[in-house]
Amino acid sequence: MAMPRKIKIEFGEVFPYGVFAVSEVTQVRDFERSTRERPVYAIDEETGLSVWSVDVMDGDRDARKADRQVSIKILAKQQPVLPPQPQGMPFTPVEFEGMTATPYIAENGNRPRLAWSFKAMAVRAPKSAQAPKAA
Repeated sequence: MAMPRKIKIEFGEVFPYGVFAVSEVTQVRDFERSTRERPVYAIDEETGLSVWSVDVMDGDRDARKADRQVSIKILAKQQPVLPPQPQGMPFTPVEFEGMTATPYIAENGNRPRLAWSFKAMAVRAPKSAQAPKAA
């Protein structure tokens, strides 16, 4: 049996307390092919779709500081649009569909650690405002 490089995962398994978009959706640059004068944007090798990114904050109050904010890559032909920000809220609650997680070693300083890269096929408003599942 070969272990897949990317693991399919449900949004609620990764973020049982939800997430909040804390940035706009931006197109990811391909830094190896870009120049200062001519930006080239990343294309997903498997799907041929453009790669977009949005920073989110985990709704889990007990999340470690280093894990509280992550970037989610979204694969789409056109720029994904975040749902409207609810009135009176500082951030926009969102959910992701078609998620995958890819493990990698983050080498920050003296202590390498296991980290995850998340990709999704779509972003949308949360399905319901029900209480989150216990982790």
